[in-house]
Amino acid sequence: MSLKDTLRVMVVDDMTVSRGLVTQALEELGVYQIATESSGQGALKRLAADPVHLVLADYNMPGMDGLQLLEGLRRNKSTSRVGYILVTGTPTPELIQKGQKLGLNNLVRKPFTTATMKKAIEAVVGRL
Repeated sequence: MSLKDTLRVMVVDDMTVSRGLVTQALEELGVYQIATESSGQGALKRLAADPVHLVLADYNMPGMDGLQLLEGLRRNKSTSRVGYILVTGTPTPELIQKGQKLGLNNLVRKPFTTATMKKAIEAVVGRL
């Protein structure tokens, strides 16, 4: 059994289309254990109860942005070691620096391809 067969991923994005594009890329990579959430708050609550191996989260979300979600995950003992990849169309140096201070594992720039998504994921969890 390979890593992609057991890898549990959560996709967090307030936009249905964006969640669908990330999910589609994961499925193209052979990753099928995918949970989705439309808000940072919902993801934080669900992950505290049932952590996954990797979170792919949009940065720009209302209420709780992607870095606030990361901060919440890192503060909780049960989710502090979850892999975290931020997905954003505007990866400014300030955003990247703040993310790294919070424990960001990687970043994917929008628009992304399945190949760039795979490379970002493999840098965090290992070869799929």
